[in-house]
Amino acid sequence: MPDAAASLRMSERWALRRIERGDPHWPVQLALALIIVLQLTLVDQVSVGPTWLAPAAEAVLLGALIVVSPARATKEPRGRRALAMALIAVVGAINLVSLGLLVHYLVQGGHAEGHALIFSGTKLLLTNVLLFAVWFWELDRGGPVARFSTTDALPDFLFPQMDDPQFAQKGWRPGFFDYLYTSLTNANAFSPTDTMPLTHTAKAIMAIESVSSLVTIGLVLARAVNILAS
Repeated sequence: MPDAAASLRMSERWALRRIERGDPHWPVQLALALIIVLQLTLVDQVSVGPTWLAPAAEAVLLGALIVVSPARATKEPRGRRALAMALIAVVGAINLVSLGLLVHYLVQGGHAEGHALIFSGTKLLLTNVLLFAVWFWELDRGGPVARFSTTDALPDFLFPQMDDPQFAQKGWRPGFFDYLYTSLTNANAFSPTDTMPLTHTAKAIMAIESVSSLVTIGLVLARAVNILAS
């Protein structure tokens, strides 16, 4: 019991430090780096142009974003948020085109090895989860810096801790892991679970993720069943 109590106190201190010091940028940057790695491993049929081209352009934008971003989101350097949204838009557009190519080849069949397409579909689904987690994190209440500096900003997402404060530390704000969990559940349940979208923008973005995930999972499973049955 003492160990459990000490662990709980340590967890509470860590959460309070994050609230007081602002969200770190590195989890988001790591998520974007993982997306780039996943795109490099896609089969040629669903890659946009040469396999290396889109990831290289994204890596340049990510490098610039890392340079201009402070360690923690306590101040907004000029151009940081615009650069972040530009990177999200580029990754999202590329992922959407790759999904369209995946749909084409899965429906048409015969132009790419089935197993390779299934693995690429799984990677696109994981890319979706990471991408929308970053998007949610950058969108909610005007972004991480606005959430840190303005506690009374209107939220785009309603988390359980906000609805019932007794289950959270005073001044609680969602961190990147909270948005990642929201993205993961939305991609698999195809609907909000414990976190509710409040604004039209949040609802639209969650709807886009749900539809793209549903199409990806549905076609990948159908192709997998077809391969196993043949």
